[in-house]
Amino acid sequence: MWDTLLIALALMLVFEGLLPFLGPQRWRKLFEQATRLSDGQLRFLGLSSMLIGMLLLLLLTG
Repeated sequence: MWDTLLIALALMLVFEGLLPFLGPQRWRKLFEQATRLSDGQLRFLGLSSMLIGMLLLLLLTG
């Protein structure tokens, strides 16, 4: 199980690094916009991301 978790973490880091690598100026602009969001908006984005990820996991493993 730990190897699967580490593979998932590695893939997450790869995907997280794509935007800053491919478009650093656009990433910086997006990051600046994200800092202007309220706590509630950020929480909603985080919750949405988690739910989409869980749905994908269920679809792919179920």
